Amino acid sequence: MKKMLNRVLMTAILLGAPLAAQAEKLAVVDMKAIFEQLPQREQIGKQLQSEFGDRIAAVQKIQGDLRGLLETQKRDAALMTEEQKTELVRKMESLDAELKLKGKALDEDMRRRQGEEQNKLLVKVQGAINTIAEKEQIDVVLQRGAAVYVKPATDISGKVIEALSKAQ
Repeated sequence: MKKMLNRVLMTAILLGAPLAAQAEKLAVVDMKAIFEQLPQREQIGKQLQSEFGDRIAAVQKIQGDLRGLLETQKRDAALMTEEQKTELVRKMESLDAELKLKGKALDEDMRRRQGEEQNKLLVKVQGAINTIAEKEQIDVVLQRGAAVYVKPATDISGKVIEALSKAQ
């Protein structure tokens, strides 16, 4: 999206058409700030925590068990027989493999769900931006990073956050 906006701006500049002649009113939004300040973000975090809480606890339990076995190995290695050492190493390797497998699956599932929720939120943010732009008769809304200089009065990020907070 950012690359596309930059290309459009560069094309307009290269063609010699000043941006002001094409648009009567400009505004910018800071998407990062919007996503950081949205109250829905906290709700999504709680929702994901409850959705994945059991799996997170299971992975943490495996980590604790593995730490316990490592401590046992360090503490009691001199007193153990070779059979006990071998058995302990096998248990640790088994737990490590289980931890990697479950941890990776949990990570992937959480990342996928976070992406889904962020996409839902992005649709709401885009809707709020569109509504504000239509209401205030704004012709072009750019992302803050696409502009070199922006007057604070043209930044509608606060209005978007306010609109989404009310719609919550």
